[in-house]
Amino acid sequence: MSMNCSSNKEQGRSLLRGLSFCGVGIDGNPVVVDVQNEKLIRIRPLHYDWKYDASQFNSWKIEAHGKKFEPSMKTLIPPLSLGYKKRIYSPNRILYPLKRTDWDPDGERNPQNRGVSKYKRISWSEALELITREIKRIKQRYGMTAVLYQGDGHGETKVLHGPHGCARKLLELLGGFTAQARNADSWEGWYWGSKHVWGMQPVGLMRPMTN
Repeated sequence: MSMNCSSNKEQGRSLLRGLSFCGVGIDGNPVVVDVQNEKLIRIRPLHYDWKYDASQFNSWKIEAHGKKFEPSMKTLIPPLSLGYKKRIYSPNRILYPLKRTDWDPDGERNPQNRGVSKYKRISWSEALELITREIKRIKQRYGMTAVLYQGDGHGETKVLHGPHGCARKLLELLGGFTAQARNADSWEGWYWGSKHVWGMQPVGLMRPMTN
């Protein structure tokens, strides 16, 4: 979603984005991202009064010790999310897919050289083709339970690469997978409490509500 969009790249534009680092949620930490000349220049809180009036909501209010407490009309962004701009343009960021030089999906795979052999750059289309072929190969030869899916616990919860949604849904459509369930650090309530009350594998979160 864009705010005050302009076709002039030099003038820039502002975008609404979820910038969450949370674990099992869908998204969170909505922010305004300012872009100029197709480059991210600023991440700032989203002020809800950009579109809404506080009088529209019947929000909670608490009065205590002569003070009144009520929800803020802007988002509160964690420091890690505010620093995301540095990650995007970091010189250490992986900019393109790589493949082991001695790994041939149609010939010698040389698993003994993992971590030893060098890598070469390939295109995104080639990487997608390789991943697709490997999933099909495993499904045909071993079945989808041979695919180990590590998608629990904490992860960056965005739109395309949310670790608890998109990949799991894809593998479910392909016939299933084997889920790795590690220690439920910091979200034991969801993992053990709610899951034993209303089900909803693997993490107890009722989204979507299939039970």
